[in-house]
Amino acid sequence: MGIVAHVDAGKTSLTERLLHAAGVIDRVGRVDDGNTQTDSMELERQRGITIRSAVVAFALGDLPVNLIDTPGHSDFIAEVERALSVLDGAVLVISAVEGVQPQTRLLMRTLHRLHIPTLLFVNKIDRVGARYDELLADIRRLLTPAAVPMGTVTELGMRSARFEPSPVRNPVLGEVLAERDDGFLEQYLEDNHPDYATELRRQVARGVVHPVYFGSAMTGVGVPELIDGIRAWLPRATTSSEDPLQARVFKVERGAAGQKIAAARIIGGALTARTPVDVHPVDGSAYQTRPSGIEVFEQGGRHSVDRAEAGQIVALRGLKSIRIGDQLGVRGGQVARLFAPPTLETVVTARDRVKLFQALTQLAEQDPLIRVRKADEITVSLYGEVQKEVIASLLATEYGVEVTFSETTPIHVEQLIGTGSALREITAPGNLWAAGVGFRVSPVAEGIEYELEVELGGLPRAFHNAIEETVRQSLHQGLFGWEVPDIHVALTHTAYYSPVTVAADFRRLVPLVLMQAIAAAGTRVMEPVNQFELDVPAETISRVLAHVAEHRGVVTHTNLTETQAHLEGTIPAATTHGFESALPTLSHGEGMLATAFHAYVPAGGPPATRTRTDGNPSNEKEYLIYLGQSNR
Repeated sequence: MGIVAHVDAGKTSLTERLLHAAGVIDRVGRVDDGNTQTDSMELERQRGITIRSAVVAFALGDLPVNLIDTPGHSDFIAEVERALSVLDGAVLVISAVEGVQPQTRLLMRTLHRLHIPTLLFVNKIDRVGARYDELLADIRRLLTPAAVPMGTVTELGMRSARFEPSPVRNPVLGEVLAERDDGFLEQYLEDNHPDYATELRRQVARGVVHPVYFGSAMTGVGVPELIDGIRAWLPRATTSSEDPLQARVFKVERGAAGQKIAAARIIGGALTARTPVDVHPVDGSAYQTRPSGIEVFEQGGRHSVDRAEAGQIVALRGLKSIRIGDQLGVRGGQVARLFAPPTLETVVTARDRVKLFQALTQLAEQDPLIRVRKADEITVSLYGEVQKEVIASLLATEYGVEVTFSETTPIHVEQLIGTGSALREITAPGNLWAAGVGFRVSPVAEGIEYELEVELGGLPRAFHNAIEETVRQSLHQGLFGWEVPDIHVALTHTAYYSPVTVAADFRRLVPLVLMQAIAAAGTRVMEPVNQFELDVPAETISRVLAHVAEHRGVVTHTNLTETQAHLEGTIPAATTHGFESALPTLSHGEGMLATAFHAYVPAGGPPATRTRTDGNPSNEKEYLIYLGQSNR
C-alpha cells in the first residue's frame, strides 16, 4: 500500500499513526520534531519533507501491510513513480485546510491510469479553516465524481473535532454504486436488499469508487475508521508462492559499506538466498545472478531470511549490477513512464573531480532519472531547485564531497526535420575500419524505432548487437549536442571481413555514418515547456498576469472569484524558476504554483548548443582525433 499526497498534507504523520496503531512504535513521532520513523535522512528531518520513499511493514489484525511512504514535493516525483509500480492499493491524503492541490490532481490522475484502488483520507479536520461540504464538492469536481464520504464530522475546525462513521447501507453510497453497475442498479431499484459491502469492495478494487474518510493524523481521530476501511475495501494480494518467481526492483540504495541494497516487490513465486535468479533489465537484455542475502520488512524493521514469498517486499544484497526497474524471475510487462523525465540541468563542481563523478554515478544508480554527463564539465539533470540542496547534502554526508552548482538551465532536445540517408562502404577510401554500414533516418511521433532492412543472417549477431547499441547511444547527442528522442533508424547496409572484423569496428564507424544521415535530414532544437496551475489573491491578478507574460508564459484558462484567481497555462522551463522566485512578492506570499512538463516546442533565436562528450562524430576530423586520444 502506498500513501501519496501533496507536500505537507500529512502523509508521514499518518504513517506514524498507523505504526502506532499496529504496535510497532510506542509513541507517535512528529515531522516538526524530526523524529519520525520513515524520514531517516538528516535532510528529511531538517526540512520536514519526505525525499526518498520508505518501506515499513506491520500487521493490521490479520492483514499484513507493506506500506510505502512517498515524497510529496514535485521535485521528487520520480520516487513516487517507482513506488506506484508495485502497489496493490493506495491512500491519497488531502488537507482539510489547503484542499485539493495541483499535485493532488496529478497523483489522482496517475492512480486512475494505473487502476490502483484508492481510499481518500482528509486530514487536519481539527485545524482552523478546515472544510467538509465545500471540500467534498472540490474532490468530486477536481479528482473523482465517485468520492463517497464514509461519515460526517462534528465540531469541524476545532481541537475537539470528531469523525462520525455512517452505516455502509446508506442512500448516498447506494446511488454511487448503482450508477456504476447495472446488476446492482436493478437490485437497488427493486429494493431487493443488495449487498452494499460486497459491491463497494468490488468497485473499489476496480478503481471506480473511492471511499472518503476524515480525521487528524496528529490526534488520531478518524484513523481507526480508516484502518477498518483499509482492511475492508482495499484488495489483498492474491498471487501465490507456487507461481513462477516474478519480482520488480523499485528502489536501490547503498549500505554503510557502500554495497548495493535493492528493494523489490515479489509479485509471484518465491525467492531463495544464494540461488541463481534470472534478471531482466529495462533495456531488454537478460543475465543470471544470485542474491547473497535476503531481508524482509516486518513489524517496523527488517530481518534476514533464507526465503521470501509472493506479497512480501524484500531488501536484496549481492546484486552488483541491479538497477531500478529490473525484473527478477519471469519477465512481466514493463511499466510505462508515468511522469516526464527532468527538463533541467546544472553544472556541478568540486575540488576532486574524479571523486565527484564517481559519487554522482552512484547516486544515479539510486535514481535513474538523474542523468550525469561528463564533458568539459560535469552536469546533472534535475526536476527543480530543491533537488540541488538534496544532492549537495547527499554528496557531503555520504561521500565527503563538497560541491557548488551553476545556474539551472533547460535541457533541450532535437527534432528531426526530414528524411536522410548515409552510407560508408567497407572499401571506401579513408575508411579506417573493417566494416561498412548504411542508415536511413526519419521522424516519428514518439520513441526510437530501430529497423533492419538487411538480412539478419548476413552479419554475426554480435555485430548486429554492437550496431544497435551504438545507434541508441549515439542518439543521446544530435547535431547540436542534444538528445534525439523521436526517430526511426533503418539499417540499410552492412559489410564485414571474416575473420578480420571485430565489434569495435562497427562501434567506431556507426556514429560517423549515423550523424551524416541525421545531418542530411536536419534537426531543429526544441525547448521544454511546462504546464502550470496557479492560485493567487484576486487583487494581485493584474501584476501576476504581467509577470507571466514577461516570463514568456501563456494563460489558457482563468477562473476569477471575489477573493481568488485560478490560472492555468504554459510557461517555458527556462523561465519557470524566475517566475516562481518572484511569485511570493507578487502575491503577498499567498500564491501557489504547481508545474509539470507539457511539451517540447521550437526554441526561438539561434539554436542552443550543448558541450559534447562523444568527440563530435558530425565532424570526422575532430572525431578521429578524439578516438586517437581515447586509445592512449
